[in-house]
Amino acid sequence: MFDKLLSLLSGDAPLDDLDPTDARLALAALLVRVARADYDYAASEIAVIDQVLAHRYNMSAEKASALRTEAEELEDAAPDTVRFTRAIKNAVPYEDRRSVIQALWKVVLADGARDHEEDGFLRLTANLLGVNDRDSALARQRAQAQLE
Repeated sequence: MFDKLLSLLSGDAPLDDLDPTDARLALAALLVRVARADYDYAASEIAVIDQVLAHRYNMSAEKASALRTEAEELEDAAPDTVRFTRAIKNAVPYEDRRSVIQALWKVVLADGARDHEEDGFLRLTANLLGVNDRDSALARQRAQAQLE
């Protein structure tokens, strides 16, 4: 599965045949990428990634952690963010992409510090996912409220 998704993300092949498991791994890798955007992959961010994955995909903490670990490897190997976001955009309806942005904001806010690299990454990612600025701001507010 990892090799198939990596070849899809690395190549020019269309992502229309992305199965839900691949989309789940792409989202997990995107969560890891945003957490690493400020070059400080904090334990609080890792915990939130695991929590988001467990909740979103109704899985145990152990399975969420294993998915995150696999996503860390994929994120290391994947060439760019555009392919991740294209995979998610093609596989996920707009309403759910707003919740993806909320999950990304939750990771960004997990360590208690908003960094300009993370903010810039979120603006780019929201745009690439086709989520407008208003919906991204609302997603950030919802994420902040969940963390308080």
